[in-house]
Amino acid sequence: MAELLYRLGKFAARRAWTVIVAWAAILGIAIAGFAVGFAGLSTSFDIPGTASGAVTEELQEKLPDFAGASGTIVFQTTDGSAFTDEQKSEISALAADAADLPDVAKVVDPFETEQQRADQEAQLADGRQKIADGAAQLDAGQDQLDAGQAQLDAGQAQLDAARQQAEAAGAPAEQLAALDAQQATIDAQQTELTAQQAKLDDSRDELAAQTTKLDNGATLMDLSKDIRVISEDGSTAVVNVAFTEPRLELDQSSKDAVIEHFESESIDGVEVSFSTDLAQGVPQIVGIGEIVGVVFAAIVLLVVLGSVIAAALPLVTALVGVAIGALGSLAFSGVVQMASVTPFLGLMLGLAVGIDYSLFIINRHRKQLLQGADVRESVGLANGTAGNAVVFAGTTVIVALVALNVTGVPFLGLMGTVGAISVAIAVLIAVTLTPALLGLLGTRILTRKARAKIGEVHHEDLDAKPMATWRAIVTVIAASAALLIVAIPALSMRVGLPDGSSEPVDSTSYNAFMTTDEAFGAGANGPLLVTAELPDGLDDDEVLQAQVDVAQTLADQDDVVAVAPIAVSDDKRVAAFQVVPAEGPNSVSTEELVVALRGLEPVDGDITLGVAGQAASNIDISENLASVLPTYLAVVVGLSLLIMVLVFRSILVPLIATGGFILSLFATFGAIVAVFQWGWGADALGIHTGPILSFLPVILVGILFGLAMDYQLFLASGMREAYVHGAPARLAVARGFRAGRSVVTAAGLIMVSVFGGFIFSESTMIRSIGFGLAFGVLVDAFVVRMLLMPALMHLLGRSAWWLPRWLDKILPNVDVEGAALERRHHAS
Repeated sequence: MAELLYRLGKFAARRAWTVIVAWAAILGIAIAGFAVGFAGLSTSFDIPGTASGAVTEELQEKLPDFAGASGTIVFQTTDGSAFTDEQKSEISALAADAADLPDVAKVVDPFETEQQRADQEAQLADGRQKIADGAAQLDAGQDQLDAGQAQLDAGQAQLDAARQQAEAAGAPAEQLAALDAQQATIDAQQTELTAQQAKLDDSRDELAAQTTKLDNGATLMDLSKDIRVISEDGSTAVVNVAFTEPRLELDQSSKDAVIEHFESESIDGVEVSFSTDLAQGVPQIVGIGEIVGVVFAAIVLLVVLGSVIAAALPLVTALVGVAIGALGSLAFSGVVQMASVTPFLGLMLGLAVGIDYSLFIINRHRKQLLQGADVRESVGLANGTAGNAVVFAGTTVIVALVALNVTGVPFLGLMGTVGAISVAIAVLIAVTLTPALLGLLGTRILTRKARAKIGEVHHEDLDAKPMATWRAIVTVIAASAALLIVAIPALSMRVGLPDGSSEPVDSTSYNAFMTTDEAFGAGANGPLLVTAELPDGLDDDEVLQAQVDVAQTLADQDDVVAVAPIAVSDDKRVAAFQVVPAEGPNSVSTEELVVALRGLEPVDGDITLGVAGQAASNIDISENLASVLPTYLAVVVGLSLLIMVLVFRSILVPLIATGGFILSLFATFGAIVAVFQWGWGADALGIHTGPILSFLPVILVGILFGLAMDYQLFLASGMREAYVHGAPARLAVARGFRAGRSVVTAAGLIMVSVFGGFIFSESTMIRSIGFGLAFGVLVDAFVVRMLLMPALMHLLGRSAWWLPRWLDKILPNVDVEGAALERRHHAS
């Protein structure tokens, strides 16, 4: 590999314009592909096979009107007074007109809804009065029937007595015939009376059925009384919009059309805001924070390299790589669905590693030039040594990112793939375009002062001395203890997806969330959608009774504020309910409620429940991501250990590198929890506290492990190079550390500044990713790699490079430090 990169570097330096034109053509293709293929990004996340996903699929089949995406528009008077009639009519008009917007299935007018509620309450009261009146009429009729029966009974008794006397006296047949006629009359009257009694009993049964139906309706009305769309003081109203398309398939333009419609007409004295389901668009890719981060990186480069030309070179190559990676990936957004954070991950990584990888090669080249090397020979040698390390470092990062596909989470796998492509492009540019530009610049990569000293500078480190053993022991103990202390908050980590409360304070989503919270309760921001599978063959009354039984069961659960039946499928097999929890979608109680509802026994023995809705989906996504983290960590660490054993030809060095990474990873988790969940320093950064982004731990494992191995490689390869050249093991540690500390320090600061710039993004998700990566690199580069690792290497001495003989024989010699290459090609 080293020889191949040496030849590639010399070729690029000799045919510089050929290489530059080739990359320019690739950039042009990426731009053209973006122009043709870009189809927008998604702000939603989903994982196949979740419990909420199964419920949503059932809804799409049985109740398609409730399977689509939804959003809310919140209206509030500016002075806190109740809406005027004019304001109500204007809001209602906007709601009515919105029904014709693209992909809109239904728009719920809050004032019409409240009127319907009032009408239903009036109907219930009227029904109760009618039932009471009917019962009174039935009672009066019963009294009349009872009186008639008494008269018949008395007549029958008199007739029986008369017949007995007549028969005793031997009355003639004519007299007995008269008595028979009277008996026939009484029998006819009795038959009529019995029929009337049966009719009255039927009426009473019907009245009882109506009473039961009315009671069931009243029960459902009572259980749903706290689900409101107009606040109690009449100053806030919520318009609900339902879409025909599911959340993941809804086009952003349809959401934008709704927002534009409701903002098109300003209503005097009324403010309007939109929920995150509507207003959480794709964040701006490059902002002030990112620019500041790049500027800081440029300053670091200027300090390290000493000239504007040299400092500009890594920035130029990194920006070219980022442009190709980002535009090329976005060109496929019409083929695969991309989450809004996907290009940001590629941008972060492409920019950070692009600068660093170019810096490593340039730094090596400059040192060789100062020793008097020929420009092209130096470029080739720098590419074969530092470039070789870059390739293996980049391979480690790529492996970690591509391994995200083993999680089985589509959007996460795609993020990893896009990130890996960006890193691969950064590596290719570092070993081709960077040598080409170095070949063009010649000795101008050095300052005038440095050029005057060419051939006089020698970089052999004769002053390096091994650190004291006691110092190494103290360093190991202190660094480990510090990292473990910082990691303590990670024990209380909660994961979730951001809601409106996590948005910037001046955003419409934050305003909608907080207004809804204050006017309707926290749970109104994250209602649950519960489905009930009903038995086959139920009639309307039995369906209603089943709805009451299910609603009452749901309402009896802890932390349930209200329950409302919202629909029954045409085949009467599926009923849907809206459940409003006591707290918001990211609260612990709501999470526990979802678990409790899913754990309920079938209602009435045969009605099974399912739970969906945004809150339930977020919980499912978070739980699934947390469950795949150990598997992903094992795959990444396992593959990377193999690469490092191959590179360092050692067992203990890779284990030290991995152990240090685990310490820095948990310290990073602790810092993220302290800031984003506990709120330490959150105000200064403008961050709202809440659960940690659900896929952040998985992302950090992959990226930080890859980057950590980068720094491990650049420092440890220098140590191994000194050891291979005959230096004692502990002296080799000191020489390797001194040789690489300046460039690793610069590379670490550059990465921290680039990642740190994203902390000030408008997107909460990107903020947390930027903070995690910046802090992780800071801790790993400056505590683990530059303190803990050299101290442990010192304590291990020669045993650090131990490798079983049988393994040494079968492993190929990749010569990552380029020792063999240097023996064949001398720099000076």
